[in-house]
Amino acid sequence: MVTKIFTWLVATVLLATAQSSEAQQAKRVFKIGYLTNDTVAIDTPRRNAFRQGLRDLGYVEGQNILIEYRVGENRIEKLAELANELVRLKVDAIFAFTTSGAQAAKNATKDIPIIMGASGDPVALGFVDSLAHPGGNITGLVTNAGAEIYGKQLEILKETVPKVTRVAALWNPANPQNPLQLKETRVAAPLLGVTLLVVEAKEPQAIDGAFDAMKKEHVGALTVLPDPMLLGERTRIANLAVKYRLPAIYGIPEHIDAGGLMAYAASRLDVFRRAATYVDKILKGTKPADLPVEQPIKFDFIVNLKAAKEIGLTIPPNVLVRANRVIR
Repeated sequence: MVTKIFTWLVATVLLATAQSSEAQQAKRVFKIGYLTNDTVAIDTPRRNAFRQGLRDLGYVEGQNILIEYRVGENRIEKLAELANELVRLKVDAIFAFTTSGAQAAKNATKDIPIIMGASGDPVALGFVDSLAHPGGNITGLVTNAGAEIYGKQLEILKETVPKVTRVAALWNPANPQNPLQLKETRVAAPLLGVTLLVVEAKEPQAIDGAFDAMKKEHVGALTVLPDPMLLGERTRIANLAVKYRLPAIYGIPEHIDAGGLMAYAASRLDVFRRAATYVDKILKGTKPADLPVEQPIKFDFIVNLKAAKEIGLTIPPNVLVRANRVIR
């Protein structure tokens, strides 16, 4: 009898211990760092897509997950400080959007898993060893598909304005990803029978001069490379494109809401939703080095007919029919 009682007591203690351990595990609240160089206005719908992705996977803010938001407001020099803040908070993982954000996170920690949402080639940028086998503590998603996406943008311009032969590429040489994107744009241009005029703007004050240079060179269309500073000046750029009657295509969709003509880019909202799956896998124990980097699978092509009307341009039906969003 004594033996049976002792066995029962041991089993009860072990069961209580296991239940207590499971309860503690269930009650654990993970902490995620969220880093972007965009403005709050630009980031809000993207942030909501990220949060929805987490909710779909069973994570509820304030219950089993906390998100520490850090927004750079287009100040690249501020990102290092924000990334270091997240490291000091001992977050379980960092989601870093934009190449600059990913670079800041990379510089801040070699231990905390980083999920990037970066434009440009992450291998060439030194973020990962390869897309299939990232190595280190960084994995995630890229927001372009290499040279193809820039070729596609020029192709759309050419289809929209068939007679165009001279296209300007507006870029920011201070942006670490823009040189790679510009290189890919240069590759695509001659294949489409287009001469590319490269025009730079390192700061907002240089944008007016960039458009003056386009006028002097008699360019017939414009492509604007993805850049936080240029995005911050999207209304001015759209107005100048109207002033000089330049059909323009952009690599960030938010340019269209400011009056831009067309945008072709990987869906940012889809990237943010998919980033949540990386967070989930990492919190469940998978190492970043074992998670292949994903390329875009969903693209947005947006056409602004109001902007087309302002410059006296008719969007050809074969172009318009491919748009998944049309502003009338």
